[in-house]
Amino acid sequence: MSQQTAETSDAYTVVVFRGSSSKPLRFSFPRKFVRKLLILAAILIVADLLVVSHYVIRTGEVWQLSAFRAEAMGAREQTAAFSSAIDDLKKRLSAMGEVNQRLRVMLGIDATKPAGDLANGRGGEDGPLPDGKSAVQGNGPATSGQESRQQVSELRDTNPSDLEFSTESIEEVTQQVRESLDALVREATQQEESLQSLTQIAEQRSTQWASTPSIWPVRGWVTSGFGPRVSPFTEKPAWHDGLDIGAQANSPVQAPALGRVVTVAFDSKMGNMVKLDHGYGIETVYGHLAKSLVKEGQRVKRGDVVALVGSTGLSTGPHLHYMVKKNGQALDPTKFILD
Repeated sequence: MSQQTAETSDAYTVVVFRGSSSKPLRFSFPRKFVRKLLILAAILIVADLLVVSHYVIRTGEVWQLSAFRAEAMGAREQTAAFSSAIDDLKKRLSAMGEVNQRLRVMLGIDATKPAGDLANGRGGEDGPLPDGKSAVQGNGPATSGQESRQQVSELRDTNPSDLEFSTESIEEVTQQVRESLDALVREATQQEESLQSLTQIAEQRSTQWASTPSIWPVRGWVTSGFGPRVSPFTEKPAWHDGLDIGAQANSPVQAPALGRVVTVAFDSKMGNMVKLDHGYGIETVYGHLAKSLVKEGQRVKRGDVVALVGSTGLSTGPHLHYMVKKNGQALDPTKFILD
């Protein structure tokens, strides 16, 4: 088959030859029609190109959006991991700060810390309130004591999970969290260095350390703290020169430090009592005992059982009245306790 195009003045003619024996076919197309047809074809091609271009652009935007979403999710996961790490560091810093503070008190480097108390099982001898003191009664667990917390810096309080994400600030937020984490790591390092320094000082004073009452004499709950209180017997303001620790009857009472038994006796107010001399002017007294398990002159070490909890003498229930004296002056026992 062949094709031939003939042109007249107003039309294009197409002649199709079908063979030597067949009459050729002639098709005439006006020039205006051909031009319109070409214009229409061009328009369709341009329209197709526009549709394809729009599809390609939209597909690229979808890919970019998917990539951004994946990046945002990764940033959130990373921030959550940072948040967990910061929480762990906060706990670590809190524990180290508490130990640092107690070590400073023990070693006479820093000021003392306040104590708290709880309810039930109180007794012992009440004294007059010092000038300017008022009766206060409070509650708190004996296993941890009541102590003031240091003000936490604004940086340590930063919680990465509270930071807002936006399409422009993922990297900025991640950087902020990393800076917060780095700051906490630096602070933890400082706390560790301080703790190491205090440990070295403590090692230098090992003998005095072994003689310092640094553990709870009995596991229980504080029923009446050291200092001003309302007397459970007279219901009047009074000064409490020790720590009442509620516990089950016959619970073991441990020596909080190396020492020597100097008194095993009965007192009308303290009931069965034991006094230990730890040297360096430090003495500890244990009252309202059910039974003493040591003899005068006996040497004891930290953790040795010296008596059993009771409710003898002036007492409202089973508990231990625990006193710490230094050079004859009663001090708050919780200043010395490390665990």
